[in-house]
Amino acid sequence: MRSSAVLPDRSTIATSPLSAHGSAARHTPMTARRLPPNVALFWLASIVVSFLAASSAPTPLYSVYQAEWGFSAITTTIVFGVYALAVLGSLLTLGKLSDHLGRRPVLLAAIAVQAVSMIVFVTAAGVTELVIARVVQGISTGAAIGAVGAGMLDLDRRRGTLANSVAPGVGTGAGALLSALVVQFLPAPTRLIYLILLTILAVQAVGVLLMTDTVRPKAGALASIAPEIKLPKAVRRPVFVAAPVLLAVWALAGFYGSLGPALVHSLVTSTSVVYGGLSLFVLAGVAAISVVVLRNAAASRVMLVGVLTLIVGVTGTLVAIDARSALGFFIGTAVAGVGFGSGFQGSIRTVMPLAAAHERSGVLSLLYVVSYLGLGAPAVAAGFLVVHGGGLVTTAREYGLTVIVLAALALLGLLRGHVRSETITRFLPQTRSPSPHN
Repeated sequence: MRSSAVLPDRSTIATSPLSAHGSAARHTPMTARRLPPNVALFWLASIVVSFLAASSAPTPLYSVYQAEWGFSAITTTIVFGVYALAVLGSLLTLGKLSDHLGRRPVLLAAIAVQAVSMIVFVTAAGVTELVIARVVQGISTGAAIGAVGAGMLDLDRRRGTLANSVAPGVGTGAGALLSALVVQFLPAPTRLIYLILLTILAVQAVGVLLMTDTVRPKAGALASIAPEIKLPKAVRRPVFVAAPVLLAVWALAGFYGSLGPALVHSLVTSTSVVYGGLSLFVLAGVAAISVVVLRNAAASRVMLVGVLTLIVGVTGTLVAIDARSALGFFIGTAVAGVGFGSGFQGSIRTVMPLAAAHERSGVLSLLYVVSYLGLGAPAVAAGFLVVHGGGLVTTAREYGLTVIVLAALALLGLLRGHVRSETITRFLPQTRSPSPHN
């Protein structure tokens, strides 16, 4: 039977008594890497960026598809929601697969399936093909994000955690804006962006082939496909703290992904798709910056900053929508972006360092399950309400208030946890025996 051991973290290797520079790793076949660890970590982060960029690339194109194929706003949000549901299904079934087969084979398969979705997008001639492309894309993304995220943690726990926090924002924002610019200024708008992404995926597959896997294969791959919600004991309490925050911040992302372009067009009275991509770019771009700026702050404090700025940002955005202020809308979006980045980063940093190496892919996938529930379900409901409810502005107001309520509930949970922690901290010094070293 093959060994189920997992390679040590790069931080562990670096402190080996054989070499402070990790030369111990270079003398064993399993730890030798054809790509240096720094390059491998960057390469894996770039895969998260490209997958999330591909997921947001259709956002500015929905108005183009709608004009060409004549579907309603509810169809747009259904297409958006189908992707989220496909990711959820993939995370629940394929999310732990790389803990058994290894990171590399799962990533190569996911990249290949993502490439197929790009080809379907390029050849799409109607809503049916668009839905198929989104489903295929969601399956590949769900399989990839757990494997690539765990792979980054395998290489370096501290920098891998940071990369897991910042890469989704970079990818989401870059994909939306790049797609909008291609649509606005280059030929074949509904095809070229996907061809660009297809080329990037091909290059990234070559890089994955040049990596050595950080996990030895072990038995149980087939059994791991059966959907189950299983939390290792070490991460249960942190996950319960982080889950409401993840729901709130990704519901915010769903707000901008599904309603953002239409809201911006109504405020700036322009048909340019660049404005549609700009709202999601501002949200995700500010989120990525906030991750970097707050990387050294305590994770619990970062989550508190996240939910507070999310509440303030969404409130400002709703006020701007009522006042018909495009500038106010983008300012509110930027503040909400701080909430998105901080809330997501704080959640990842609270949970993932506690997961054992052979559990990382499964735990990270579970966090993304919560995230994509927040992303998809409200967006589909919003599409229905735009058509059959009070229209765009009313739906935006209702959606925004829902996000604020979710954030407020997350805030209450965080504050309760903080008070409990402070109480325990005050109590422990009174009950412990004095240390001779004090």
